[in-house]
Amino acid sequence: MLEIFENLGTQLGLTGTYLEMFTVGVMVLIIMFVAYIANFIVKRILLKIVALFVKTSRTKWDDILLENKFFSRLAHIAPALVFYFSAPLLPDLTIFIERLSTAYILFSILTVIFSFLDSLVGIYRSYETSKQRPLKGYAQIIKIIVSMLLVIVIVSTLMGKNPMLLLGGLGAMTAVLLLIFKDTILGLVASVQISTSKMVQVGDWIEMPKYGADGDVLDISLYTIKVQNWDKTITTIPSYAMISDSFKNWRGMSESGGRRIKRSIFLDMTSIHFLSEDDIKEFDKFQMLQSYFKQKQNEITEYNAEHHIDDSSMINGRHLTNIGTFRAYIVAYLKQHPNIHDKMTFLIRQLAPTEQGLPIEMYVFSNDQDWIRYEAIQSDIMDHLLAVIPLFGLRVYQNPTGYDFRSIVK
Repeated sequence: MLEIFENLGTQLGLTGTYLEMFTVGVMVLIIMFVAYIANFIVKRILLKIVALFVKTSRTKWDDILLENKFFSRLAHIAPALVFYFSAPLLPDLTIFIERLSTAYILFSILTVIFSFLDSLVGIYRSYETSKQRPLKGYAQIIKIIVSMLLVIVIVSTLMGKNPMLLLGGLGAMTAVLLLIFKDTILGLVASVQISTSKMVQVGDWIEMPKYGADGDVLDISLYTIKVQNWDKTITTIPSYAMISDSFKNWRGMSESGGRRIKRSIFLDMTSIHFLSEDDIKEFDKFQMLQSYFKQKQNEITEYNAEHHIDDSSMINGRHLTNIGTFRAYIVAYLKQHPNIHDKMTFLIRQLAPTEQGLPIEMYVFSNDQDWIRYEAIQSDIMDHLLAVIPLFGLRVYQNPTGYDFRSIVK
């Protein structure tokens, strides 16, 4: 074919360097045209046929490959192959074209491998086990290794040298590479530990105040862990920080089936007193306290009689108190509450007195973990208890307000 264009150039009156430039130029244009045709056929026809087939198929893995541009990046190899196999047509440029084409093919293969790995991670994420053992970190490690190897091969191809010579020279650069890839090495170690120990999984609610993270884990990669906070902002945490710093993972709460309610009511200690007979008669009208009064009165009567207690004074023997009765009411009220978990810790206790009064603490668990409903449940409980406190002759402790001072002035 080269001779044909040489004859054509001779007929046009070209000689010497001009004839050679004409021949080479025409051949290059023809090769470029054929490469363009190959690129057009592959990308405009074959890729559309493949895309149509993928969209009509029932499987999902091919859709993920298409979404990650696996087929379109594979198509880049076609025009490069045209240049590679056409190189012998230009004897003076054969080596140059072959090296350049080979380098481009290797680079295209690298992008294809990247797309395949991204697709593999996407397919893996469709399975529930991906939340427990994320694959993205390992895929990134493979990308780094493949990239380094192919870059060495591409450089050696362009230079016409043996790749092993470049690999041998890397030994002297080990210290520099360790410094450059410090974060990668730390991320690799952290990713392995996170994956094997299941410290963090996609979907976990974690708190890490040092990085301003408080929300759900969206993604776990080799370098970073992405957390979507409750205000919808995204916090990025280095992977190695998860094993070097402390954080709180709420997964245990999610798996337990309950969510803790820990609230305290501070009571004015000057409002605490023994119950009189009239008080007992009044409280006995409370349905949830009837069994409590029956049991306690029998128990106290037996104790006082056994120890020959003079009950003419309330200080002698055992007697019911309004605060003890209030604690019993809280227990009875929460026991019958439909949103309190009956298989988890249930504790109503009196804490040490403070300058703010006597704390009565509820330590129970709701059986609904949804944040909005959980807040509504504990708010409803507190609303009810605060409303019934005066019925027991108790007062909630509260620092003086402007209203209190105005009342004093009047």
